[in-house]
Amino acid sequence: MSTLHPFYRTLGDTGLRLSPLGLGTVKIGRNQGVKYPNGFELPDDDAVRNLLALAHDLGINLLDTAPAYGTSEQRLGPLLKGQRDSWIICSKVGEEFVEGQSQFDFSAKHTRHSVERSLKRLGTDRLDLVLVHSDGNDLEVLDQEVYPTLAQLKQEGLILAYGFSGKTVAGGLRALQQGDCAMVTYNLREQAEREVLDFALQHNKGILIKKALASGHVCLNGEDPVRNSLELVLGHPGVTSAIIGTITPSHLAQNVSAALSVLSSME
Repeated sequence: MSTLHPFYRTLGDTGLRLSPLGLGTVKIGRNQGVKYPNGFELPDDDAVRNLLALAHDLGINLLDTAPAYGTSEQRLGPLLKGQRDSWIICSKVGEEFVEGQSQFDFSAKHTRHSVERSLKRLGTDRLDLVLVHSDGNDLEVLDQEVYPTLAQLKQEGLILAYGFSGKTVAGGLRALQQGDCAMVTYNLREQAEREVLDFALQHNKGILIKKALASGHVCLNGEDPVRNSLELVLGHPGVTSAIIGTITPSHLAQNVSAALSVLSSME
């Protein structure tokens, strides 16, 4: 089986080596208020265990989760028992999903509480990466206590790197000046934040891509939309990894196959 191992990329200057595709886990914890074209049932534990095993076999080492992803963290903890060193775990702070609604809190107290809760849920002593889940008011969020608190948690060794999942160029640029990485929307339909990718490349910062396949919508058109999307995303030298959120093993294998084809052609 071909794997992504030969194509790992370093996340900026953090020293963390990431697979060029990461597995997004919102769909294992939440099916309300998500922006996918089709509804879905949450998979059972055996299905998630098999999906994680397949991801590992395909060379994926990055798992993306968040408190706002429903029960994602709580479910991953027991399922990853004994495998901690096989994975780079990225979680978030700032957003909670309560009774079908998003709520935001960027205070120092909540930031620390959120990280400590994620550690407990995931059954680990450190989070490799923590991102701020912005509410869209990126610069206002960065003016609050959340980033200095993450810097302190990094000093304490509870997190290894931190960054920002925002929605604006200005937010992404400021977040990269102060933190280790940014998570940016970049796909065939939306390329407004390309400037953030360029800045990251120039300043040796990490970039994670969200909505690389436009939350599944990009699969609805084009001759080979997945490959074309990954050509765009992985073709930018500033990109470390693109997060793909799927609970379907065949989709995961197809995405990795497309990524391998793209990455091999770039060598």
